[in-house]
Amino acid sequence: MSGTTTAAAVLRRRAAGAGANRWVVLVVLCASLLLVALDATVLHVAVPAVTEDLKPGAIELLWIVDVYPLVCASLLILFGTLGDRVGRRRVLLLGYGLFGVASAMAALADTAQVLIVARALLGVGGAMIMPATLSILRQVFPDRQERALAIGIWSAVAAVGAAVGPLLGGFLLEHFWWGSVFLVNIPLMLVSLPIGRLLLPESKGDGRGPWDVVGALTAAAGLFCLVLGVKRLGGGELGPFTVVPLVVGAGLIVLFVRRQRRRAHPLVDLRMFARPAFSTSVGCIVLAMLALVGLELIAAQYLQLVLGLSPLETGLRLLPLTIAAMAAGLAGARMLRRFGPRRMVSCGFCLTAVAVVLLTAMGGEDNTGLMLFGFVLLGFGLETTLFGAYESMLSEAPPEQAGGAAAIGETSYQLGAGIGIALLGSVMNAAYAPGVSSVPGVPASASASAGHSLGEAYEVAGRLGGSAGVALRRTARDCFVHGLHVTLLVSAGLLLLGAVMALRLPRVMQCGEVEAGAVEVPAPREVAESRVSA
Repeated sequence: MSGTTTAAAVLRRRAAGAGANRWVVLVVLCASLLLVALDATVLHVAVPAVTEDLKPGAIELLWIVDVYPLVCASLLILFGTLGDRVGRRRVLLLGYGLFGVASAMAALADTAQVLIVARALLGVGGAMIMPATLSILRQVFPDRQERALAIGIWSAVAAVGAAVGPLLGGFLLEHFWWGSVFLVNIPLMLVSLPIGRLLLPESKGDGRGPWDVVGALTAAAGLFCLVLGVKRLGGGELGPFTVVPLVVGAGLIVLFVRRQRRRAHPLVDLRMFARPAFSTSVGCIVLAMLALVGLELIAAQYLQLVLGLSPLETGLRLLPLTIAAMAAGLAGARMLRRFGPRRMVSCGFCLTAVAVVLLTAMGGEDNTGLMLFGFVLLGFGLETTLFGAYESMLSEAPPEQAGGAAAIGETSYQLGAGIGIALLGSVMNAAYAPGVSSVPGVPASASASAGHSLGEAYEVAGRLGGSAGVALRRTARDCFVHGLHVTLLVSAGLLLLGAVMALRLPRVMQCGEVEAGAVEVPAPREVAESRVSA
Protein backbone atom coordinates (compact mmCIF):
# COMPACT_ATOMS: atom_id res chain seq x y z
CA MET A 1 0.00 0.00 0.00
CA SER A 2 2.80 2.35 0.96
CA GLY A 3 4.62 1.53 -2.31
CA THR A 4 1.52 2.45 -4.33
CA THR A 5 1.16 5.69 -2.41
CA THR A 6 4.81 6.55 -2.96
CA ALA A 7 4.55 5.86 -6.69
CA ALA A 8 1.45 8.04 -6.95
CA ALA A 9 3.22 10.84 -5.11
CA VAL A 10 6.18 10.61 -7.49
CA LEU A 11 3.85 10.77 -10.49
CA ARG A 12 2.10 13.81 -9.05
CA ARG A 13 5.42 15.57 -8.48
CA ARG A 14 6.55 14.77 -12.02
CA ALA A 15 3.27 16.07 -13.43
CA ALA A 16 3.57 19.22 -11.38
CA GLY A 17 7.14 19.70 -12.53
CA ALA A 18 6.17 19.27 -16.16
CA GLY A 19 3.37 21.77 -15.75
CA ALA A 20 5.70 24.24 -14.06
CA ASN A 21 8.23 23.73 -16.86
CA ARG A 22 5.65 24.57 -19.49
CA TRP A 23 5.24 27.98 -17.89
CA VAL A 24 9.02 28.45 -17.77
CA VAL A 25 9.04 27.72 -21.52
CA LEU A 26 6.31 30.34 -21.94
CA VAL A 27 8.48 32.92 -20.15
CA VAL A 28 11.38 32.21 -22.53
CA LEU A 29 9.08 32.46 -25.58
CA CYS A 30 7.53 35.70 -24.34
CA ALA A 31 10.97 37.24 -23.75
CA SER A 32 11.94 36.56 -27.37
CA LEU A 33 8.61 37.89 -28.63
CA LEU A 34 9.10 41.05 -26.56
CA LEU A 35 12.35 41.77 -28.38
CA VAL A 36 10.77 41.36 -31.82
CA ALA A 37 7.79 43.55 -30.86
CA LEU A 38 10.09 46.21 -29.40
CA ASP A 39 12.26 46.33 -32.51
CA ALA A 40 9.23 46.94 -34.72
CA THR A 41 8.57 50.33 -33.08
CA VAL A 42 11.69 51.38 -31.15
CA LEU A 43 13.32 52.98 -34.22
CA HIS A 44 10.43 55.39 -34.89
CA VAL A 45 11.57 57.99 -32.37
CA ALA A 46 15.22 57.60 -33.46
CA VAL A 47 14.60 58.54 -37.11
CA PRO A 48 15.54 62.25 -36.66
CA ALA A 49 18.81 61.31 -34.91
CA VAL A 50 19.62 58.71 -37.61
CA THR A 51 18.89 61.29 -40.32
CA GLU A 52 21.19 63.86 -38.71
CA ASP A 53 24.05 61.40 -38.25
CA LEU A 54 24.00 59.21 -41.38
CA LYS A 55 22.49 61.76 -43.81
CA PRO A 56 20.39 59.19 -45.73
CA GLY A 57 18.51 60.17 -48.86
CA ALA A 58 14.70 60.11 -48.93
CA ILE A 59 14.59 56.59 -50.44
CA GLU A 60 17.27 55.30 -48.06
CA LEU A 61 15.40 56.68 -45.04
CA LEU A 62 12.22 54.99 -46.24
CA TRP A 63 14.04 51.66 -46.50
CA ILE A 64 15.65 52.08 -43.07
CA VAL A 65 12.17 52.29 -41.53
CA ASP A 66 10.29 49.83 -43.75
CA VAL A 67 12.78 47.06 -44.57
CA TYR A 68 12.39 45.33 -41.18
CA PRO A 69 8.60 44.71 -41.34
CA LEU A 70 8.80 44.11 -45.09
CA VAL A 71 11.41 41.32 -44.85
CA CYS A 72 9.85 39.88 -41.71
CA ALA A 73 6.37 39.61 -43.24
CA SER A 74 7.63 38.05 -46.47
CA LEU A 75 9.64 35.28 -44.76
CA LEU A 76 7.16 34.15 -42.09
CA ILE A 77 5.73 31.27 -44.13
CA LEU A 78 9.19 30.17 -45.28
CA PHE A 79 10.62 29.89 -41.76
CA GLY A 80 7.37 28.71 -40.16
CA THR A 81 7.19 25.71 -42.47
CA LEU A 82 10.96 25.14 -42.29
CA GLY A 83 10.58 24.81 -38.51
CA ASP A 84 7.95 22.12 -39.06
CA ARG A 85 10.55 20.18 -41.08
CA VAL A 86 13.90 20.68 -39.34
CA GLY A 87 12.77 21.56 -35.81
CA ARG A 88 11.06 24.65 -34.40
CA ARG A 89 13.51 25.02 -31.53
CA ARG A 90 16.44 24.91 -33.95
CA VAL A 91 14.99 27.67 -36.12
CA LEU A 92 14.16 29.75 -33.04
CA LEU A 93 17.71 29.51 -31.66
CA LEU A 94 19.19 30.41 -35.05
CA GLY A 95 16.83 33.40 -35.07
CA TYR A 96 18.13 34.43 -31.64
CA GLY A 97 21.72 34.35 -32.88
CA LEU A 98 21.00 36.25 -36.10
CA PHE A 99 18.95 38.85 -34.23
CA GLY A 100 21.83 39.52 -31.83
CA VAL A 101 24.44 39.82 -34.61
CA ALA A 102 22.18 42.08 -36.70
CA SER A 103 21.48 44.28 -33.66
CA ALA A 104 25.21 44.85 -33.13
CA MET A 105 25.62 45.58 -36.84
CA ALA A 106 22.77 48.12 -36.77
CA ALA A 107 24.07 49.83 -33.62
CA LEU A 108 27.54 50.31 -35.11
CA ALA A 109 26.41 51.21 -38.66
CA ASP A 110 28.30 54.18 -40.08
CA THR A 111 26.38 54.47 -43.35
CA ALA A 112 22.74 54.29 -44.34
CA GLN A 113 23.42 51.27 -46.56
CA VAL A 114 24.91 49.27 -43.68
CA LEU A 115 21.92 50.15 -41.48
CA ILE A 116 19.49 49.02 -44.19
CA VAL A 117 21.28 45.65 -44.49
CA ALA A 118 21.29 45.27 -40.69
CA ARG A 119 17.58 46.07 -40.48
CA ALA A 120 16.91 43.50 -43.23
CA LEU A 121 18.83 40.86 -41.24
CA LEU A 122 16.81 41.81 -38.16
CA GLY A 123 13.71 41.12 -40.27
CA VAL A 124 15.07 37.67 -41.16
CA GLY A 125 15.72 36.96 -37.48
CA GLY A 126 12.26 38.20 -36.55
CA ALA A 127 10.68 35.94 -39.17
CA MET A 128 12.51 32.97 -37.63
CA ILE A 129 11.44 33.87 -34.09
CA MET A 130 7.77 34.88 -34.42
CA PRO A 131 6.14 31.73 -35.89
CA ALA A 132 8.44 29.51 -33.82
CA THR A 133 7.20 31.02 -30.55
CA LEU A 134 3.56 30.32 -31.42
CA SER A 135 4.17 26.84 -32.85
CA ILE A 136 6.25 25.74 -29.83
CA LEU A 137 3.55 27.16 -27.57
CA ARG A 138 0.99 25.11 -29.54
CA GLN A 139 2.97 21.93 -28.92
CA VAL A 140 3.95 22.54 -25.30
CA PHE A 141 0.36 23.31 -24.22
CA PRO A 142 -1.72 20.45 -25.67
CA ASP A 143 -4.57 21.14 -23.24
CA ARG A 144 -6.73 23.84 -24.81
CA GLN A 145 -7.62 25.61 -21.57
CA GLU A 146 -3.97 25.95 -20.58
CA ARG A 147 -3.07 26.96 -24.12
CA ALA A 148 -5.70 29.70 -24.08
CA LEU A 149 -4.16 31.16 -20.94
CA ALA A 150 -0.68 30.92 -22.48
CA ILE A 151 -1.83 32.68 -25.66
CA GLY A 152 -3.39 35.40 -23.52
CA ILE A 153 -0.08 36.03 -21.78
CA TRP A 154 1.74 35.85 -25.13
CA SER A 155 -0.57 38.44 -26.70
CA ALA A 156 -0.32 40.73 -23.65
CA VAL A 157 3.47 40.68 -23.97
CA ALA A 158 3.17 41.57 -27.68
CA ALA A 159 0.99 44.56 -26.77
CA VAL A 160 3.51 45.68 -24.15
CA GLY A 161 6.39 45.45 -26.61
CA ALA A 162 4.67 47.52 -29.28
CA ALA A 163 3.77 50.23 -26.77
CA VAL A 164 7.03 50.31 -24.82
CA GLY A 165 9.16 50.56 -27.98
CA PRO A 166 8.75 54.32 -28.58
CA LEU A 167 8.98 55.10 -24.84
CA LEU A 168 12.18 53.05 -24.45
CA GLY A 169 13.61 54.59 -27.60
CA GLY A 170 12.89 58.10 -26.31
CA PHE A 171 14.56 57.34 -22.97
CA LEU A 172 17.67 55.90 -24.62
CA LEU A 173 17.98 58.84 -27.02
CA GLU A 174 17.91 61.28 -24.13
CA HIS A 175 20.93 59.59 -22.53
CA PHE A 176 22.84 57.83 -25.34
CA TRP A 177 23.30 57.86 -29.14
CA TRP A 178 20.77 56.39 -31.57
CA GLY A 179 22.59 53.05 -31.84
CA SER A 180 21.64 52.28 -28.24
CA VAL A 181 18.09 51.41 -29.38
CA PHE A 182 19.61 48.32 -31.03
CA LEU A 183 22.24 47.50 -28.41
CA VAL A 184 19.57 46.68 -25.81
CA ASN A 185 18.78 43.54 -27.82
CA ILE A 186 22.24 42.03 -27.40
CA PRO A 187 22.35 41.24 -23.65
CA LEU A 188 18.81 39.87 -23.81
CA MET A 189 19.75 37.59 -26.72
CA LEU A 190 22.94 36.49 -24.94
CA VAL A 191 20.73 35.34 -22.07
CA SER A 192 17.91 33.91 -24.21
CA LEU A 193 20.17 31.76 -26.42
CA PRO A 194 21.67 29.48 -23.71
CA ILE A 195 18.45 29.42 -21.67
CA GLY A 196 16.43 28.55 -24.76
CA ARG A 197 18.90 25.81 -25.70
CA LEU A 198 18.61 24.35 -22.21
CA LEU A 199 14.86 24.62 -21.60
CA LEU A 200 13.00 24.69 -24.90
CA PRO A 201 11.83 21.32 -26.25
CA GLU A 202 12.40 20.32 -29.86
CA SER A 203 9.36 19.52 -32.00
CA LYS A 204 8.75 18.83 -35.68
CA GLY A 205 5.91 17.99 -38.02
CA ASP A 206 5.38 14.52 -39.46
CA GLY A 207 8.30 15.02 -41.89
CA ARG A 208 6.54 13.34 -44.82
CA GLY A 209 7.93 14.31 -48.22
CA PRO A 210 10.68 16.81 -49.06
CA TRP A 211 10.51 20.46 -48.04
CA ASP A 212 9.19 22.47 -50.99
CA VAL A 213 12.05 24.96 -51.49
CA VAL A 214 10.58 26.38 -54.71
CA GLY A 215 7.20 26.87 -53.04
CA ALA A 216 8.79 28.56 -50.03
CA LEU A 217 10.75 30.99 -52.23
CA THR A 218 7.67 31.68 -54.35
CA ALA A 219 5.64 32.53 -51.24
CA ALA A 220 8.44 34.75 -49.91
CA ALA A 221 8.81 36.66 -53.19
CA GLY A 222 5.04 37.02 -53.57
CA LEU A 223 4.56 38.32 -50.04
CA PHE A 224 7.52 40.70 -50.40
CA CYS A 225 6.02 42.26 -53.53
CA LEU A 226 2.52 42.32 -52.05
CA VAL A 227 3.55 43.97 -48.78
CA LEU A 228 5.79 46.45 -50.64
CA GLY A 229 2.89 47.44 -52.91
CA VAL A 230 0.51 47.80 -49.97
CA LYS A 231 3.01 49.97 -48.08
CA ARG A 232 3.50 52.25 -51.08
CA LEU A 233 -0.25 52.44 -51.52
CA GLY A 234 -0.54 53.46 -47.87
CA GLY A 235 1.92 56.29 -48.55
CA GLY A 236 -0.34 57.64 -51.30
CA GLU A 237 1.79 56.35 -54.19
CA LEU A 238 -0.27 55.13 -57.17
CA GLY A 239 2.39 54.91 -59.89
CA PRO A 240 3.91 51.87 -61.61
CA PHE A 241 6.23 51.20 -58.65
CA THR A 242 3.08 50.51 -56.62
CA VAL A 243 0.93 48.71 -59.18
CA VAL A 244 3.66 46.41 -60.52
CA PRO A 245 4.63 44.93 -57.10
CA LEU A 246 0.94 44.40 -56.28
CA VAL A 247 0.28 42.59 -59.58
CA VAL A 248 3.48 40.53 -59.41
CA GLY A 249 2.88 39.67 -55.75
CA ALA A 250 -0.70 38.58 -56.38
CA GLY A 251 0.42 36.48 -59.36
CA LEU A 252 3.13 34.72 -57.33
CA ILE A 253 0.70 33.98 -54.48
CA VAL A 254 -1.72 32.44 -57.02
CA LEU A 255 1.12 30.28 -58.39
CA PHE A 256 2.04 29.27 -54.84
CA VAL A 257 -1.55 28.22 -54.06
CA ARG A 258 -1.83 26.19 -57.29
CA ARG A 259 1.51 24.50 -56.58
CA GLN A 260 0.48 23.53 -53.04
CA ARG A 261 -2.78 22.02 -54.29
CA ARG A 262 -0.94 19.79 -56.75
CA ARG A 263 1.69 18.46 -54.34
CA ALA A 264 1.21 15.24 -52.39
CA HIS A 265 3.07 16.78 -49.42
CA PRO A 266 2.41 20.54 -49.60
CA LEU A 267 4.41 23.16 -47.78
CA VAL A 268 1.16 24.55 -46.32
CA ASP A 269 -1.89 22.33 -46.16
CA LEU A 270 -4.48 24.62 -47.74
CA ARG A 271 -7.23 22.23 -46.62
CA MET A 272 -7.01 24.07 -43.30
CA PHE A 273 -8.84 26.95 -44.98
CA ALA A 274 -11.76 24.61 -45.67
CA ARG A 275 -12.36 24.56 -41.92
CA PRO A 276 -14.71 27.48 -41.17
CA ALA A 277 -13.08 28.21 -37.82
CA PHE A 278 -9.59 28.48 -39.34
CA SER A 279 -10.47 30.63 -42.37
CA THR A 280 -12.79 32.83 -40.31
CA SER A 281 -10.11 33.36 -37.67
CA VAL A 282 -7.59 34.45 -40.31
CA GLY A 283 -10.14 36.90 -41.76
CA CYS A 284 -10.88 38.30 -38.29
CA ILE A 285 -7.16 38.88 -37.65
CA VAL A 286 -6.86 40.83 -40.91
CA LEU A 287 -9.91 42.99 -40.13
CA ALA A 288 -8.89 43.65 -36.53
CA MET A 289 -5.37 44.74 -37.52
CA LEU A 290 -6.77 46.78 -40.40
CA ALA A 291 -8.76 48.83 -37.90
CA LEU A 292 -6.11 49.01 -35.16
CA VAL A 293 -3.04 50.17 -37.09
CA GLY A 294 -4.88 52.67 -39.29
CA LEU A 295 -6.64 54.18 -36.29
CA GLU A 296 -3.45 54.37 -34.21
CA LEU A 297 -1.65 56.20 -37.01
CA ILE A 298 -4.43 58.73 -37.47
CA ALA A 299 -4.90 59.13 -33.70
CA ALA A 300 -1.19 59.92 -33.30
CA GLN A 301 -1.47 62.61 -35.98
CA TYR A 302 -4.58 64.04 -34.32
CA LEU A 303 -2.94 64.23 -30.90
CA GLN A 304 0.21 65.91 -32.19
CA LEU A 305 -1.03 68.14 -35.01
CA VAL A 306 -4.53 69.08 -33.84
CA LEU A 307 -4.12 69.07 -30.05
CA GLY A 308 -0.45 70.08 -30.16
CA LEU A 309 0.88 67.34 -27.85
CA SER A 310 4.54 66.31 -27.83
CA PRO A 311 5.57 62.79 -28.97
CA LEU A 312 6.02 61.72 -25.33
CA GLU A 313 2.60 63.11 -24.37
CA THR A 314 1.12 61.34 -27.39
CA GLY A 315 2.63 58.04 -26.29
CA LEU A 316 1.24 58.51 -22.79
CA ARG A 317 -2.25 59.27 -24.18
CA LEU A 318 -2.15 56.03 -26.17
CA LEU A 319 -0.89 54.05 -23.16
CA PRO A 320 -4.41 53.27 -21.78
CA LEU A 321 -5.13 51.44 -25.06
CA THR A 322 -2.15 49.17 -24.42
CA ILE A 323 -3.02 48.62 -20.75
CA ALA A 324 -6.59 47.66 -21.71
CA ALA A 325 -5.21 45.28 -24.36
CA MET A 326 -2.98 43.65 -21.73
CA ALA A 327 -5.97 43.20 -19.41
CA ALA A 328 -8.00 41.60 -22.21
CA GLY A 329 -5.15 39.22 -23.02
CA LEU A 330 -4.80 38.11 -19.41
CA ALA A 331 -8.58 37.67 -19.01
CA GLY A 332 -8.99 36.09 -22.44
CA ALA A 333 -8.76 32.44 -21.38
CA ARG A 334 -11.54 32.84 -18.80
CA MET A 335 -13.76 34.76 -21.26
CA LEU A 336 -13.18 32.13 -23.94
CA ARG A 337 -14.25 29.31 -21.62
CA ARG A 338 -17.33 31.19 -20.50
CA PHE A 339 -18.57 32.73 -23.75
CA GLY A 340 -17.00 30.58 -26.49
CA PRO A 341 -15.10 31.79 -29.60
CA ARG A 342 -18.17 32.99 -31.51
CA ARG A 343 -19.54 35.33 -28.88
CA MET A 344 -16.12 36.44 -27.69
CA VAL A 345 -14.79 37.52 -31.10
CA SER A 346 -18.10 38.96 -32.29
CA CYS A 347 -18.60 40.94 -29.08
CA GLY A 348 -14.99 42.13 -29.27
CA PHE A 349 -15.64 43.56 -32.73
CA CYS A 350 -18.88 45.18 -31.56
CA LEU A 351 -17.22 46.72 -28.50
CA THR A 352 -14.47 48.14 -30.71
CA ALA A 353 -17.08 49.57 -33.12
CA VAL A 354 -18.83 51.28 -30.19
CA ALA A 355 -15.49 52.77 -29.07
CA VAL A 356 -14.77 54.03 -32.59
CA VAL A 357 -18.19 55.67 -32.92
CA LEU A 358 -17.74 57.21 -29.47
CA LEU A 359 -14.44 58.75 -30.57
CA THR A 360 -16.21 60.66 -33.37
CA ALA A 361 -17.17 63.13 -30.62
CA MET A 362 -13.53 64.28 -30.57
CA GLY A 363 -13.15 67.71 -32.14
CA GLY A 364 -10.68 70.54 -32.24
CA GLU A 365 -10.51 70.81 -28.46
CA ASP A 366 -8.96 68.32 -26.04
CA ASN A 367 -11.44 66.02 -24.28
CA THR A 368 -9.26 63.86 -22.04
CA GLY A 369 -12.06 61.89 -20.38
CA LEU A 370 -13.74 60.93 -23.66
CA MET A 371 -10.42 59.95 -25.19
CA LEU A 372 -9.42 57.85 -22.18
CA PHE A 373 -12.72 55.97 -22.13
CA GLY A 374 -12.69 55.46 -25.91
CA PHE A 375 -9.11 54.17 -25.99
CA VAL A 376 -9.74 51.76 -23.11
CA LEU A 377 -12.78 50.31 -24.92
CA LEU A 378 -10.81 50.19 -28.17
CA GLY A 379 -7.84 48.34 -26.66
CA PHE A 380 -9.97 45.87 -24.71
CA GLY A 381 -12.27 45.13 -27.65
CA LEU A 382 -9.53 44.65 -30.23
CA GLU A 383 -7.38 42.45 -28.01
CA THR A 384 -10.44 40.34 -27.15
CA THR A 385 -11.00 39.87 -30.88
CA LEU A 386 -7.37 39.06 -31.67
CA PHE A 387 -7.07 36.67 -28.74
CA GLY A 388 -10.17 34.67 -29.70
CA ALA A 389 -9.15 34.58 -33.36
CA TYR A 390 -5.57 33.45 -32.70
CA GLU A 391 -6.65 30.79 -30.22
CA SER A 392 -9.29 29.39 -32.59
CA MET A 393 -6.87 29.41 -35.53
CA LEU A 394 -4.14 27.51 -33.65
CA SER A 395 -6.59 25.03 -32.16
CA GLU A 396 -8.03 24.22 -35.58
CA ALA A 397 -4.62 23.57 -37.16
CA PRO A 398 -3.16 20.03 -36.97
CA PRO A 399 -0.19 19.82 -34.56
CA GLU A 400 2.19 18.83 -37.38
CA GLN A 401 1.22 22.04 -39.23
CA ALA A 402 1.68 24.31 -36.19
CA GLY A 403 4.56 26.27 -37.74
CA GLY A 404 2.70 26.88 -40.99
CA ALA A 405 -0.48 27.87 -39.17
CA ALA A 406 1.42 30.30 -36.91
CA ALA A 407 3.12 31.79 -39.98
CA ILE A 408 -0.26 32.25 -41.71
CA GLY A 409 -1.59 34.03 -38.61
CA GLU A 410 1.42 36.34 -38.36
CA THR A 411 1.33 37.05 -42.11
CA SER A 412 -2.37 37.93 -41.83
CA TYR A 413 -1.44 40.24 -38.94
CA GLN A 414 1.20 42.04 -41.05
CA LEU A 415 -0.99 42.25 -44.17
CA GLY A 416 -3.92 43.57 -42.15
CA ALA A 417 -1.69 46.28 -40.70
CA GLY A 418 -0.40 47.29 -44.13
CA ILE A 419 -3.85 47.27 -45.75
CA GLY A 420 -5.23 49.26 -42.81
CA ILE A 421 -2.72 52.06 -43.30
CA ALA A 422 -3.39 52.07 -47.05
CA LEU A 423 -7.19 51.91 -46.87
CA LEU A 424 -7.87 54.20 -43.92
CA GLY A 425 -5.14 56.58 -45.07
CA SER A 426 -6.85 56.82 -48.47
CA VAL A 427 -10.23 57.45 -46.83
CA MET A 428 -8.66 60.12 -44.65
CA ASN A 429 -7.04 61.87 -47.60
CA ALA A 430 -10.24 61.71 -49.67
CA ALA A 431 -12.20 63.39 -46.88
CA TYR A 432 -9.48 65.91 -45.99
CA ALA A 433 -8.03 67.18 -49.29
CA PRO A 434 -11.14 68.75 -50.96
CA GLY A 435 -11.70 71.11 -48.03
CA VAL A 436 -8.31 72.82 -48.40
CA SER A 437 -8.43 73.15 -52.20
CA SER A 438 -10.18 76.54 -52.26
CA VAL A 439 -9.20 78.61 -49.23
CA PRO A 440 -9.64 82.37 -49.98
CA GLY A 441 -6.31 84.12 -50.56
CA VAL A 442 -4.29 80.89 -50.90
CA PRO A 443 -2.66 80.19 -54.33
CA ALA A 444 -3.63 76.99 -56.12
CA SER A 445 -0.11 75.55 -55.85
CA ALA A 446 -0.07 76.13 -52.08
CA SER A 447 -3.53 74.55 -51.74
CA ALA A 448 -2.35 71.49 -53.67
CA SER A 449 0.63 71.08 -51.33
CA ALA A 450 -1.57 71.58 -48.27
CA GLY A 451 -3.87 68.82 -49.49
CA HIS A 452 -1.14 66.18 -49.05
CA SER A 453 -1.25 66.16 -45.25
CA LEU A 454 -2.01 68.33 -42.24
CA GLY A 455 1.69 68.64 -41.40
CA GLU A 456 2.44 69.95 -44.88
CA ALA A 457 -0.53 72.33 -44.64
CA TYR A 458 0.98 73.82 -41.47
CA GLU A 459 4.32 74.31 -43.27
CA VAL A 460 2.60 76.03 -46.21
CA ALA A 461 0.60 78.22 -43.84
CA GLY A 462 3.81 79.24 -42.05
CA ARG A 463 5.42 80.26 -45.34
CA LEU A 464 2.36 82.22 -46.46
CA GLY A 465 1.91 84.10 -43.19
CA GLY A 466 -0.68 86.83 -42.71
CA SER A 467 -4.41 86.28 -42.88
CA ALA A 468 -4.09 83.71 -45.72
CA GLY A 469 -1.76 81.56 -43.60
CA VAL A 470 -4.06 81.77 -40.59
CA ALA A 471 -7.09 80.86 -42.74
CA LEU A 472 -5.27 77.89 -44.30
CA ARG A 473 -4.12 76.59 -40.94
CA ARG A 474 -7.62 76.82 -39.44
CA THR A 475 -9.29 75.29 -42.48
CA ALA A 476 -6.79 72.42 -42.69
CA ARG A 477 -7.28 71.68 -39.00
CA ASP A 478 -11.06 71.57 -39.38
CA CYS A 479 -10.81 69.41 -42.50
CA PHE A 480 -8.53 66.98 -40.71
CA VAL A 481 -11.05 66.60 -37.88
CA HIS A 482 -13.79 66.02 -40.49
CA GLY A 483 -11.61 63.40 -42.20
CA LEU A 484 -10.98 61.75 -38.83
CA HIS A 485 -14.73 61.42 -38.23
CA VAL A 486 -15.31 59.91 -41.70
CA THR A 487 -12.44 57.47 -41.19
CA LEU A 488 -13.78 56.42 -37.80
CA LEU A 489 -17.21 55.71 -39.29
CA VAL A 490 -15.66 53.62 -42.09
CA SER A 491 -13.69 51.72 -39.46
CA ALA A 492 -16.86 51.09 -37.48
CA GLY A 493 -18.47 49.61 -40.59
CA LEU A 494 -15.51 47.28 -41.15
CA LEU A 495 -15.59 46.21 -37.51
CA LEU A 496 -19.30 45.37 -37.73
CA LEU A 497 -18.50 43.34 -40.83
CA GLY A 498 -15.98 41.45 -38.71
CA ALA A 499 -18.64 40.85 -36.04
CA VAL A 500 -20.86 39.24 -38.66
CA MET A 501 -17.94 37.17 -40.01
CA ALA A 502 -17.19 35.89 -36.50
CA LEU A 503 -20.62 34.20 -36.37
CA ARG A 504 -19.03 31.32 -38.34
CA LEU A 505 -16.78 30.46 -35.39
CA PRO A 506 -17.70 27.59 -33.05
CA ARG A 507 -20.25 28.41 -30.38
CA VAL A 508 -18.36 26.73 -27.53
CA MET A 509 -14.71 26.09 -26.73
CA GLN A 510 -14.08 22.38 -27.26
CA CYS A 511 -11.78 21.09 -24.50
CA GLY A 512 -11.36 17.41 -25.19
CA GLU A 513 -8.50 15.04 -24.51
CA VAL A 514 -4.88 16.07 -24.72
CA GLU A 515 -3.84 16.08 -28.36
CA ALA A 516 -1.49 13.61 -29.99
CA GLY A 517 1.86 15.02 -30.95
CA ALA A 518 2.25 17.03 -27.76
CA VAL A 519 5.79 17.71 -26.63
CA GLU A 520 6.90 16.52 -23.22
CA VAL A 521 8.87 19.24 -21.47
CA PRO A 522 11.69 17.72 -19.41
CA ALA A 523 12.95 19.31 -16.23
CA PRO A 524 16.13 21.39 -16.60
CA ARG A 525 18.04 18.88 -14.42
CA GLU A 526 17.02 16.01 -16.70
CA VAL A 527 18.16 17.97 -19.77
CA ALA A 528 21.53 18.73 -18.21
CA GLU A 529 22.03 15.10 -17.12
CA SER A 530 21.14 13.76 -20.57
CA ARG A 531 23.65 16.09 -22.23
CA VAL A 532 26.40 15.18 -19.77
CA SER A 533 25.81 11.47 -20.37
CA ALA A 534 25.83 12.04 -24.12
